[in-house]
Amino acid sequence: MTTAILITLCLLLLVAYVFDLTASKTRIPSVILLLLLGWGVKQLSPLLNINIPDLTPLLPVLGTIGLILIVLEGSLELELNGSKKNIIRKSLVVSLLPMLVLAFGLAGLFAYFGQVSFRDALTNAVPLCVISSSIAIPSVKYLVSGDKEFITYESSLSDIFGVIFFNFVALTGNSESHTLVESLGQLGVMIGVSFIATVLLAFMMSKIDHHIKFAPIVLLVLLIYFISKIYHLPALIFILLFGLFLGNLDELKRFKWIHKLKPDELNREVHKFHELIVEATFLTRSLFFLLFGFLIETREILDTQSLLWAAIITALIFLVRAIQFKLSRIPLKPMLFIAPRGLINILLFLSIIPAQSIPMVNKPLMVQVILLTALVMMFGLMATKKNEPELEIEKKPITLKDGSAESTAL
Repeated sequence: MTTAILITLCLLLLVAYVFDLTASKTRIPSVILLLLLGWGVKQLSPLLNINIPDLTPLLPVLGTIGLILIVLEGSLELELNGSKKNIIRKSLVVSLLPMLVLAFGLAGLFAYFGQVSFRDALTNAVPLCVISSSIAIPSVKYLVSGDKEFITYESSLSDIFGVIFFNFVALTGNSESHTLVESLGQLGVMIGVSFIATVLLAFMMSKIDHHIKFAPIVLLVLLIYFISKIYHLPALIFILLFGLFLGNLDELKRFKWIHKLKPDELNREVHKFHELIVEATFLTRSLFFLLFGFLIETREILDTQSLLWAAIITALIFLVRAIQFKLSRIPLKPMLFIAPRGLINILLFLSIIPAQSIPMVNKPLMVQVILLTALVMMFGLMATKKNEPELEIEKKPITLKDGSAESTAL
């Protein structure tokens, strides 16, 4: 039995790799294919008389590790310099404002139609309002550089803002004493801890000459994240700052203290570290969505009671996003369609305690919203001309001459 399970697991991951390779040509997000593959395995297992134990407890474990790796991978690829101010500012606004508008709007609908308190309604609404970087970032790797950077910033910041907002709403629901001031204090503490931990980890990476170098770094990153979560600190900020620090060593050379880390030598190690994170992210993300697809019940996809609400929520997601894009003067195509729900949404949904859960927001609704937003993204990417990236890349050097590269990219 053990051998059969391992063979099946290897074959599934190899199929997931094929999905990733063909995504640029088919424009079908690999997450949809992974969910279908996992669901298909679930349907076949009884026919083959294979008894698979309950794997539900593994879902939040894989999801949390996958979220950490995805944000870390994305932040390692981002550049911070003066030319990025415009894209950072716009992604900051687009990741925060639509989430708040959508959260309070959905909370009002849930409170009215579900006859529940607004606080509980808001707690259940937030998990539906966060863009999933685990789906968005891999899906845009073949877009033009400016669009890819924008989505990476936006989805990573959306994850962070979503976790902070959810923790604040959930904690205030459990404790009347938890205030906005305390949340801001936690944010400040996390930024301080992140700076100290980041410098220490970078110093370790530059000094360790043992043949095992990156395993302890990754384990320490996970350890700091989980300890921060115990104290309800926004731990994703540490992951984002750590990745940005390592990925932008060249930009930090103007600070004298950074030379103690030997940035030129450290850059080579960071490149190797990045390759390791990319490989680990692929494996973890693939396993998570395969498992989530395996755990999906057919009746959850076809649940007519939640399907109408799922369609309304999906329509509101893209309506609010379109309005924000218009106000921010961001071209709608193709980035309007890239607002998927996925890993982070499932984790937040599973974090809702029973006392705060409401009947309207259930697993079928979450599954349907994830599938609908993924389908919208798929058709949006398919509608994007395949030769657009080449045209944008050719135009980019021209726009750089008059300093308008960022506005052109967006």
